[in-house]
Parts: sequence; structure tokens; C-alpha cells
Amino acid sequence: MTHLPTALNHRILLAARPRGRPAATDFQLDVQPVPPPAPGQVLLRTLYLSIDPYMRNLMDETGPGYAPPVPLGAPLVGGTVSRVVESLHPQWRAGDLVLANTGWQDYGLSDGSDLLALGADVAQPSWALGGLGMPGFTAYVGLLDIGQPRRGETVVVAAATGAVGAVVGQLARLRGARVVGIAGGADKCRHAVEILGFDACIDRRAADFAQQLAAACPQGIDVYFENVGGDVLDAVLPLLNLGARVPVCGFIAHYNDDASHAAAPADRRAKLLATVLQKRVRMQGFIVLDHYGERFETFRREMGAWVAAGDVKLHEDRVEGLAQAPAALMGLLEGRHLGKVVVRVAAP
Repeated sequence: MTHLPTALNHRILLAARPRGRPAATDFQLDVQPVPPPAPGQVLLRTLYLSIDPYMRNLMDETGPGYAPPVPLGAPLVGGTVSRVVESLHPQWRAGDLVLANTGWQDYGLSDGSDLLALGADVAQPSWALGGLGMPGFTAYVGLLDIGQPRRGETVVVAAATGAVGAVVGQLARLRGARVVGIAGGADKCRHAVEILGFDACIDRRAADFAQQLAAACPQGIDVYFENVGGDVLDAVLPLLNLGARVPVCGFIAHYNDDASHAAAPADRRAKLLATVLQKRVRMQGFIVLDHYGERFETFRREMGAWVAAGDVKLHEDRVEGLAQAPAALMGLLEGRHLGKVVVRVAAP
């Protein structure tokens, strides 16, 4: 396909570093000509853009450590499902559907090394950004490799209807565990129980949340999948059993903390350390990027089979148009979405 130099590339840039919660003024819509591919490159058209909590960390000046921060004036990063528009690379052809990392823009360039072919027969390509992609892989590695739930144990997962938590709970159920979710609001809890098959779900906004959680876990908690922190973690700690496992993939309750002022209260740190020591808890942080080389193909095969069989159900909260990406991220961080948040940038 011939490259059209007159086409325009809309991009969402990082205009300012947030202090606390991101605001609309932290983002800027920019328009540039579509960049032509050089030899060995492909030009990609973004079809779907993934919206994920980690993006908030990359907006800070220091970044999270495992990835560099987004420079001011640069497009925000993010996984995409894209189509090859023009190829000067021997491995890729125009029309190929791929999983890419071109970020918050209509078009992007790649040398091909970060692309994953999706094939022409994919029923719902955007699932490659959710349950069949990085969020699902995060749930798979964290729960099965680190949490290692056993039949009859109690598994608790916060953000239970999010892209990661929803898969965690369903995988735990497939392992024969009793699954208790934590979510924000009655509608989300109803979805977790009635659609996802959780045994129970507790509304974290309830005034007696800690008491309700304790009542839902009469035998204590054997595995707690940590992706929230804050008051939820405070309520979980007293319920952890001896030898409990706690995979840690994030702490979204603190992503909007102002780093110049935020600090963990001394009593919270002491409580956490005492619990880990006295109950012999294995608490392990993990970055899913470390596991792609050895586990991703197995994950794709197993998760694809579970989804096809209806054992794992995937739910998307789809937003239309690249210009809506900032609002989608802000809404995700405030708990206003159900399931995996995806922006449809262009028609497949």
C-alpha cells in the first residue's frame, strides 16, 4: 500500500506532570503528518488503544523504575491493536493485524521487533489488549505462579471487576478455590457474582467493609491478589492465614498520591511487617514484562482455550475516539469503568 504523506496523525501528548489526580490540562491533542517508514520499518494504523493503570505511573517525572517516564511533549505510551499500512520490513505485509506498542496516536512506526501477529481470523481483536493480553497474563502469572491456589482455599482479589482482577477470580475458581472479590459499588459486586462466578463480593465503599470482608472469609485468606493497597489492604491483613501468599502487581489506591507529600503512615508499615513476619506470609511483587519470554505462549494457548470454552468471560468497557483517551484513563483511576478499558481509535 502506498504511503499517503498528506494524511494526518492525531496524537495525545503529555502536557504537564500531574500533581495527584490527572486533569484534562495534563494532556494535549497534537496533529502531525503521518511519518513515512524507513527501510526495515512498518507504518501502523492504531485500531484499539489499551488504557491501563500503569500509565499514571509513567506520567511522573521519576517513573516506576521498570520503564522510563513519558517525556513532556511526547505521546503517552500504551499497547495497541494495529494494522500494517505500509511495510518496508521483510516479515510484515500491508494488511497484517498485529499487537503493537505505538501509544496514544493514530499512526506509529515499528522496526517489527515488538510486534506480535494476531492473524486474520481473530474474533475480537481488542481482547489481545485485555484477557488475552497483558492484563490477563498479569493475572495468570501472579495467581498461578506466585499465589498457587489450592482446591478449597480462599482467594481474595481487589478491583475484582477490572481487567486483571476479573481474570484472577475466574482462574482461582477453575483451580477449585473459594473466591471473594472486592469492588466499588453494588453493580460491580453483582457482576462479579452473577457473571464472573465469584462466591462473594464485598463493596469496599460500605461503612462496615472490614466487617463484611471478615464475615465472607470465615476460614481466613490463603491468597490475596494485591493490586489496590490503601484501606483494602488494611482490612485484608488481619485475615491472612499462616503461610498466605500475596502476589503484588500494583497499588492503584496510591497512584494519584502526590509524591512530594505522600508517605505511608508508620503504623501501617509496622502492621504490614508484623503480619508478614508473624504469619510467615510470602509477599512477592512482580512485573509481568519479566515473564513474556518463558510463559506467554503457554498463557496464550491456555487462556484462549478457557475463553473459547466459556470458562473465562471477558468484558470490555469500550470508549470511542482517541480524543476520549484522557477521560478514559482518569475514569479508570477513579473506578468508573467495568472490565477492560479500550479506546476504539479506528474501525478494524
